[in-house]
Amino acid sequence: MAKTVFRSTSFTLRHLVDSINRGDVALPELQRPFVWSNSKVRDLFDSMYRGFPVGYLLFWETGAEVGARQIGVDERDARVPRWLIVDGQQRLTSLYSVLTGKPVVREDYSESRVKLAFRPRDGHFSVWDIAIGNDPEFLDDVAALWNDFRGTESAFFTAYEKARGELDSSTRNSWGDAIDHVRDLQNYPFNVVELDSSVDEEQVAEVFVRINSEGVKLSQADFILTLMSVFWEKGRKQLEEFARGCKVPSVSAASPFNWYVAPQPDQLLRVSIALAFRRAVLKHAYSILRGKNLETGVMTAELRDDQFRRLQEAQAKVLDLTNWHEFLRCLERAGYRGSKMISNQNAVLFTYAIWLIGRVDHGVPLDRLRDAVARWFFMAHTTARYSGSFETQAERDFRQIDEMAAEIGFVAALNKVVDDTLTSDFWTITLPNELATSASRSPALFAYFAALNILDADALLSTGKVRERLDPAVISKKGIERHHLFPRAYMRDVLKVKDTRQINQIANMALVEWNDNIAISDDAPEKYSPEQVKSKTTPDASGHVVLDPTRLAAQEDHHALPAGWTSLSFPDFLAQRRKLIAAVVRKAFERVSQPGYAATYPAVQTPTNDEAFEDRRDAAGTVSLTDLFKSGLLPNGTILVPVRDSVDAVAEIDDEGQIVLDDLPFTTPSAAAKAASGASENGWTFWLADTPAGQRSLATLRDEYRSANVEPARPDDE
Repeated sequence: MAKTVFRSTSFTLRHLVDSINRGDVALPELQRPFVWSNSKVRDLFDSMYRGFPVGYLLFWETGAEVGARQIGVDERDARVPRWLIVDGQQRLTSLYSVLTGKPVVREDYSESRVKLAFRPRDGHFSVWDIAIGNDPEFLDDVAALWNDFRGTESAFFTAYEKARGELDSSTRNSWGDAIDHVRDLQNYPFNVVELDSSVDEEQVAEVFVRINSEGVKLSQADFILTLMSVFWEKGRKQLEEFARGCKVPSVSAASPFNWYVAPQPDQLLRVSIALAFRRAVLKHAYSILRGKNLETGVMTAELRDDQFRRLQEAQAKVLDLTNWHEFLRCLERAGYRGSKMISNQNAVLFTYAIWLIGRVDHGVPLDRLRDAVARWFFMAHTTARYSGSFETQAERDFRQIDEMAAEIGFVAALNKVVDDTLTSDFWTITLPNELATSASRSPALFAYFAALNILDADALLSTGKVRERLDPAVISKKGIERHHLFPRAYMRDVLKVKDTRQINQIANMALVEWNDNIAISDDAPEKYSPEQVKSKTTPDASGHVVLDPTRLAAQEDHHALPAGWTSLSFPDFLAQRRKLIAAVVRKAFERVSQPGYAATYPAVQTPTNDEAFEDRRDAAGTVSLTDLFKSGLLPNGTILVPVRDSVDAVAEIDDEGQIVLDDLPFTTPSAAAKAASGASENGWTFWLADTPAGQRSLATLRDEYRSANVEPARPDDE
């Protein structure tokens, strides 16, 4: 018979809160960010008030020695907690916030209180708002009942009778009993399942899955971050602060804000683990941080403390702002200007780990490191090196680079791997084949955009630069945009090509100025192209021409236009242009490798309001695109078109649930709608989605989501 790995006990709510305050129970903010809506917290208290069960809590004993202190902290109360919360954190966070009045940390790292009001007349809880705060029937904040019960109750009755008149004794007693019942919720019993400290993380994960009704799985990152909250909570908070700083610009001090990536704390942790231990497989990293010798299997507190000290030293390097921003210059040198051109964040983060290994462990000068790492990132991102089994690939890279660096040096090691990957066959066969797609966030497409940046290319038939189009702060559609060389309506009406993915293939798109795109309209290439060329090369009354022959030839070269392309069949045009695009990318990559090359870009626009960051935030408590995507109402590949025929735009839902328009991803319908129309729009009514039931507005899909009472598709504990 298998040994029982748990025991059951019971905690009152007050006991739970006191245990958290004493530090016996770890309630880390990052184990899972608080994602419950305030209305769900209200429903939890309503269930408790009516005597209904609200589920169990799953705790895991840390097994820490009595009196053990956290690493890097001198305060007396920074002791290691006895229990970790494995399941039930959302409920316990809700309860703790309401009882103590302390704020919770939301998904976007903002802080807010969960404030509930109570109406004694009918025992009704409500989320506080201004209207309720002005309603004398509501006790304004139930948290006050556990701090000063008599004073709070007296103040409520005084305010009510002043506004509405004196209560009779029977009503006053009835309402008083209801208020007293709310205070007594501190004695509400919670069933707690305690897992023994001898249980390893795999067993904990299995127990969690077996008893969690939603089938949520715990990741290795969950366990490592939880372990940090036990033995090095300060380090975990540093990760949180840095992650938040990457999203929100600071005008008062230096910050990690950037336009490339807004990493989660666990992603930053991966970089620290890579630098400290050359590990990317988090299962191994977790065992190391528990103090386990991977060769002998023996686990000791001394080894655990030593490993955490190594992690502490590495994390200081990872979160160093000078290191961070110097690394990001490598991406700019590689032609990548922001998140609009990043299809895989792993490529950024593991390349950062490699930059740190070169800088910290090998002492490579910044200028040499910048050149080599720019080439590495271009290679890694273009080849999707860190997709699929990315942990295994990353560890293989760390090991191979270290071994070769010992013989030929770090920079030579990087260059050798890059050259062995980007062979002649890659440029002439693999990359052209990768361009045979309409995917708007293809690594091959972004490699081409990066190449145009490196070559400082003009937009086609324009004096405007591609670099302007790829300014990471620009969200408006106006300016330089993508244009179908074989126009969409011409393909559909004349060539009878109905397949949207074929029409939108990368090789059929070019970057042009917005007003040129309007002028081109839907004419055949052999009609509009000569007219456009003539309008740009014919002198005006003063003898000025927009484009001279040399500049026009350079544009045709950069934009990979085959000779006589307007008279080619569409399939032949695509095949020839894919090869030419690959040749342009190769030429740009070779330029990155040249010693005299320097990436000089216009300064990024400074945002004047929150609009530029709308696609990097989710509004807590509302239905989002992510909810529709994960519920299956808006699956990957869904085509979106404007409800108004006067707006010419086609968007698509990508594999992350974002709206992609002209290669730009948006996580809110309104931001995408503004990019399409150039004006502020309600995106939920602006977009129509192609569904099996026909075209339906996003607002209709949102209403269906709500009416189905589907919980938001975010991490949860139940």
